[in-house]
Amino acid sequence: MAENTVQTVKTAKKREFVGLVTSEKMDKSIVVTITTKKMDRLYKKYVTRSKKYMAHDEKNDAHVGDTVRIVECRPLSKNKCWRLAEIIERAK
Repeated sequence: MAENTVQTVKTAKKREFVGLVTSEKMDKSIVVTITTKKMDRLYKKYVTRSKKYMAHDEKNDAHVGDTVRIVECRPLSKNKCWRLAEIIERAK
């Protein structure tokens, strides 16, 4: 008799961040700065940490000062493995 087997495919949840666009000088690329607050173990104070990510912007839609959401994707170049998901708030 043939068994009826069901295959389950496990997909990894893609990481996503909300940050501020700090550079848009490249074609179809933006630099997004993500700032987080982390508790210092010794002094018990919050310290602000920031990290920059390069993200793919297909339509050159985001500009400096915009708040955007970026999502992890396959590597697009040496430094780019994030893509622009949406623009949350435009710069004033």
